[in-house]
Amino acid sequence: MALKINLDALGIATSVACAIHCALLPLFLSSLPLFGVNIIDNLYFEYFMVFLAFLVGIYALYHGRKKHHHRSLPMVIFTFGILLLLAKVIWHQWQLWLLFPAVATIVTAHYLNFRFCRVHNHGHAEDCNH
Repeated sequence: MALKINLDALGIATSVACAIHCALLPLFLSSLPLFGVNIIDNLYFEYFMVFLAFLVGIYALYHGRKKHHHRSLPMVIFTFGILLLLAKVIWHQWQLWLLFPAVATIVTAHYLNFRFCRVHNHGHAEDCNH
C-alpha cells in the first residue's frame, strides 16, 4: 500500500512550527548562549527556516495547481506570506507585527489549496496527464 502525504497539512505544520519557533523559542531557550549555541536572532537559521517553509509550501501548492485545480491564487497568497516572513527577518524590530499576518497568510494559502483540490470536480485542463 502506497503512503500518501497530505502536502497541505505538511505545509501548515511547517508554518505553525515556524511561528512557534519565532514566538516561543526565545522564551524557552534563552540560556543557550551560555553553552555556546546561538540560534536566537541567528540570521542564517532564520533564512534557512523561511527557505524550508518556502520549499515545502511551493511544492505542495504546485502539486495542487498542476494536478487538480489549476488556480494560481494559493501560490500568490503564499508568496505574499513568504515575503512577510522575509520582511520579519530583515526588519527584526517589527517581527511580532509581521509574524502573525505572515503565518495566517501562509496557512490561508494552504487551506485554499486544500479546498480547491477537494472541490475541483475533475475540471482538468488540457495539460493534465491523468
